[in-house]
Amino acid sequence: MNWLYSLSRTDFFLFGLFFFFYGLYIFRTFRLAQQLNTSAWGVIPKFFLRSSYLILLVLALLGPSFGESSQTLTTTGRDVYFLIDVSRSMDATDAAPTRLERVKYDLGQLCDTLPSDRFGLILTANESFVLSPLTADHDALKRFIRDIRTNQQTGNGTDLCSAITLAHQKFVTDSSTRLNARAIVLFSDGENFGTCSRTNLSALRTAGLPLITVGVGTDMGSSIRQGRDFIRDDAGQIVRSQLNRSFLQQLASDGNGQYIEATNNRPYIRELASLLMAQQGFRIDQNQVSVSSNKYFYFLIAALVLLTFDLMVTVRTFRL
Repeated sequence: MNWLYSLSRTDFFLFGLFFFFYGLYIFRTFRLAQQLNTSAWGVIPKFFLRSSYLILLVLALLGPSFGESSQTLTTTGRDVYFLIDVSRSMDATDAAPTRLERVKYDLGQLCDTLPSDRFGLILTANESFVLSPLTADHDALKRFIRDIRTNQQTGNGTDLCSAITLAHQKFVTDSSTRLNARAIVLFSDGENFGTCSRTNLSALRTAGLPLITVGVGTDMGSSIRQGRDFIRDDAGQIVRSQLNRSFLQQLASDGNGQYIEATNNRPYIRELASLLMAQQGFRIDQNQVSVSSNKYFYFLIAALVLLTFDLMVTVRTFRL
């Protein structure tokens, strides 16, 4: 028999208190019975009864495991490309401390949540490139993530659709991903100056590549610092970057995925991890294992029966 938990010093101290005070109660009862010139042996059965169901309750709390049952453990591979918007708008501070820093922190959390999956990184601004191919080495991936910075060159504006096309191409040309569950996750504020072809998004559906979009930012938006000043438009007005929620929602809908919003007060990583774990892939490993199951309920039922018996049956303490 194995135990999930062990007794602590506090537990032993409480047991000692129980037996001490119950022993004191028995002693005082017998002393009173002696003064009344009668017998008080009726307290002894109750003592053993109550001690028995107390011990059974403690055994149930310790989690006794015995007997073996066979279980099948199935491993399904998941390959995910993270597309990270590194345009200047990701320096906005409406997602603390900045949009990009929030994404970097959340990616580290996601790597810890899904330790057996393979992840790749694609950065996108006015052009897109692969920062890291698919890898199961999450420590190396986190080092890449920590070094990500925004692209200071404005160029022709952000082209998120080129990153989606690049991720699709990487999946199609990588034969090691064909048996795995696959997905593309885009982290962006939704500011896009490229053209997203419906044909390319339909190709994601055909290839079984759901596009999950994560909106980073707020409706109010934020200005973006540039040195000691802020980024300004041609009229000299301070530019305010806002979350383009509708564009990201449309992308997710056309890409057979789902839209998630990353706000300061909403821990969305669990929701994102659940979406990724729900992706269906082929079985890549299956093992039969024997495990011991927790049989605490046997002891709990026995304790409850004795407790009920204790409440229903009365014993005369003094025989006068």
